[in-house]
Amino acid sequence: MQALNITTDNELMPASLFSFENLFSLKGLVFFVLGGFLVGFGTRYAGGCTSGHSIMGLSTLQWPSLVATCCFMAGGFAMVHLIFPWLMRVL
Repeated sequence: MQALNITTDNELMPASLFSFENLFSLKGLVFFVLGGFLVGFGTRYAGGCTSGHSIMGLSTLQWPSLVATCCFMAGGFAMVHLIFPWLMRVL
């Protein structure tokens, strides 16, 4: 997080991102509304949630769950290393 210039206070969620002040700002609105939409869309599109695919699907050797879990991981890496830094500069 230090590489992205996000100040942390050694808590689970950084207050600079997840505070009530940010919730009612343009940045907070974009992060929470867009993030919620993407989670809902991804759950519907993938046919289940990340936990369902990653835990139950992989433990029963389901091929679609392996593909979905790999896509979840790739999407998470892309968000953290490509999209999130760009959003922090723009907003």
